[in-house]
Amino acid sequence: MLGDIFIPISFFLAVFGIFYLYLSTRNRERLALIEKGVDASIFMSGAKSKSPFYKVILLNLALLLMGIGVGTFIALLLTTYTSLNEDGIYPATIFTMAGVSLFIGFNMTKKLEE
Repeated sequence: MLGDIFIPISFFLAVFGIFYLYLSTRNRERLALIEKGVDASIFMSGAKSKSPFYKVILLNLALLLMGIGVGTFIALLLTTYTSLNEDGIYPATIFTMAGVSLFIGFNMTKKLEE
């Protein structure tokens, strides 16, 4: 009974702690660089992207959904024409093809930004 309360509380505390450490460390690094007299334009280096963010998301989402569809089709073919267990084939091929499609999306995104 008591564990049902502590688990969500500890989860939210862990997430809060991670964000707090990330933001406070980033702030300390920036203050140290400013004290040394480094130009502030280095903080904006990540903002320069050649392709819009929504294009990257749409590309990866489209490839992920196509990979899931292809994985389902391949699993259907495998269960129809072989004697493999249906319970293991469907998740295995769906996750494998989804991973392959995300890898292809990553490579296409790299080429898109070049």
